[in-house]
Amino acid sequence: MHCREIGLLVGLASLASVSCSPTAPVHPEDAIVLGALLPFSGSESAIGRNLEQAILLAIEDVNAAGGLDGRPFDIMSRDSHSSSDRGLDQLLALLYLDDVHYVIGPEENDIAREISPDVKALDRFQMLPGYAAPAAARSETMGGWMRLAPSPFAVGCALAKYATHESIDTVNTLAARDDYNASVSREFTSHFVALGGRVLPSVTFASGELTYTSKIESAFQPNAGRTLLAAYPATASTIVTEWTVSGRPGTWLLGPALRAEALFANIPAGSLDGYFGVSPSLSLRSECQLVDEAQEAVSCTTENAAAFVERFSSRWNGEAPFPAAHFYYDGVVLIAMGLVYAQATGGEIPSSGHALQTIIGELNNPENDVASWRDLKSAMASLRAGIPLRYAGAAAEYEFDRYGASKHYFMQKWTIDSETFVDLAPVPVTCATDE
Repeated sequence: MHCREIGLLVGLASLASVSCSPTAPVHPEDAIVLGALLPFSGSESAIGRNLEQAILLAIEDVNAAGGLDGRPFDIMSRDSHSSSDRGLDQLLALLYLDDVHYVIGPEENDIAREISPDVKALDRFQMLPGYAAPAAARSETMGGWMRLAPSPFAVGCALAKYATHESIDTVNTLAARDDYNASVSREFTSHFVALGGRVLPSVTFASGELTYTSKIESAFQPNAGRTLLAAYPATASTIVTEWTVSGRPGTWLLGPALRAEALFANIPAGSLDGYFGVSPSLSLRSECQLVDEAQEAVSCTTENAAAFVERFSSRWNGEAPFPAAHFYYDGVVLIAMGLVYAQATGGEIPSSGHALQTIIGELNNPENDVASWRDLKSAMASLRAGIPLRYAGAAAEYEFDRYGASKHYFMQKWTIDSETFVDLAPVPVTCATDE
């Protein structure tokens, strides 16, 4: 046996004693169980419960629409503890101890990368709704992955487009060294150069440092027109506070992970007012139109996202969904739609994660009729009749590339006013790709 397999058996043995306790979840008979790894504790705990509520709401809606020919869907959640090591143990437990075939998450990029060999070896299916999810696996024949949120490519394109349209000549970045923020930084600068801009020396840092004063000084020393802050809120709060104390040199551009209320918890009041960022757009593609082709000006409505906010809030006592929760809701529905259609057309649900990925991708062909999250009963009835439908969800009208990554055509531009995020006109994602 390999060292990883031996360690896994030892670790799962200890976890088994916990899972077999009287408080272990009891699933409905014959349920289709989805596994979820969410940060219920640790530095990212503020988001965990909200994401689980989105998953629970989707399961309720899918079951109300008939489930899988009467078989209910259910959820098995485990806590990542916002920790790479502890989160990986819990994710392995979902696969090997709980024996789930469909995994949602994790939020943490490094855990998702670490678990991919197991998903492949077991030929399971992994839905990745999180912003920081790694790129979809390439050319795999075992295991299935779908990535729902925009990629760092799309984020970097939108940031570069915004900077160019603002006639900014030079940029640089102050970026954390984790995979996601480093990728956003790299894509932003690459697209900016392709659009004719100039990149000045950038600075990287490791999250968790005691102070970032020297990093801030180095980042603003070149006097770039904009400096992208690509980091998670906890670290960014420290950086912004030290930047404020040092006299607020330069001008920020804010990365997508910073659209979070947690950013405001520990920074001087109003210190980021007037600064701009981009994050995933929650408008459907059909809700957007190009109003000025030369300037790439886009106008989008938000009725679909507002309807989901109302649905979520009415179910959870007025609590609003985080933007990421829209994608987690959609992740559940996409899995359910794939399984229902597979059973209707093939007589059984696919045992292969790769097969399920293929089915979901084919369902979301732009030529298929659309099914809305607001009428899942009709959508599931059509799927049971063998009619393929693409999904217009709480976050997007889905269309996937051949690797399982969702295509995004717009990103949401926003600013900060009195410690409140204010949406502005979206930015189109029109950068050239290598595909």
